[in-house]
Amino acid sequence: MTVCLLLLSAVVLVAAWPVPRALTRASWPEQEPVVALWVWQCLVATVLLCCLTALTLGAAAVFHTVRTQVFAPAPPGVAEAYDLTTAPVWAATLTLLLACGAAWTTAMLARELVEARRRRGRARAHLRERAPDLPGGLPSGRGPLLVLEDEYPDAWWLPGSPPQLIVTTGALHRLTSHQLDAVLTHERGHARAHHDWLLHLSTALATGFPRVPLFAHFCDQTHRLVELAADDTASRRCGHLTTALALIELNQHRGVLSCANSHRLLGERVDRLLEPPPQLDRRHRALTTTVASLVPLLPLLITLAPGLTALA
Repeated sequence: MTVCLLLLSAVVLVAAWPVPRALTRASWPEQEPVVALWVWQCLVATVLLCCLTALTLGAAAVFHTVRTQVFAPAPPGVAEAYDLTTAPVWAATLTLLLACGAAWTTAMLARELVEARRRRGRARAHLRERAPDLPGGLPSGRGPLLVLEDEYPDAWWLPGSPPQLIVTTGALHRLTSHQLDAVLTHERGHARAHHDWLLHLSTALATGFPRVPLFAHFCDQTHRLVELAADDTASRRCGHLTTALALIELNQHRGVLSCANSHRLLGERVDRLLEPPPQLDRRHRALTTTVASLVPLLPLLITLAPGLTALA
């Protein structure tokens, strides 16, 4: 058990500190934002699985009841391979810290989901005020697309049940038909990929553990990469120039091309659309995706190795 805990701790330290910093400095995520999002998710899953398996082993070593439940279906000799009878003091301390971390993570996730649901409720109430239901007998205005009377050009996707795509009349007047198609495709790209769930997860982890580089970078990069991925979805359908012009038309009153930090991402997105970077070739893309998918198996392999050795 001691070797397993040390190996799991080493994987956590590597995956939570040097790897995310190297990933943020890499240039290829801008070329393949969807692959980069998958890599970040696999990296976070690896750390969470390490913590979960270490918590399970530590609890089994400290508490006899947990040990009995965990190894109940295992053949004879497997439990002995983990040497759980004598738990060192540091293992008990680590188990306590991991249990607190698991509880805190669950609380942060629950808090983020509750706040997101509250925000959606307020947004829908605001929409009902601005676009009330029609009197009985008239066709309902509620559908997947809602047009609001507003000279301010804007378009956004409101997740929930049912999800809705909202466009203002200001956007309809400012955008051409092709530019409007690019904007709608961009927002539908967010919806199809369920980017809202990914944003909730990254925000909850960064809020709960702001000093962990992995979670802080995961939050920042997720907010950036989901926009790049949706831009790629729109540009594949409508063209890079049309998508860039639509982005400028929708956001020029906000200072889209300014150097302010709050607007820097919009400027980077426009530059990226006007000068699209070359994509990774199919072999590199497949290799990166495969390696990233296998990394979360590492904590499981470390945890199961003593048992598998005993069975062999």
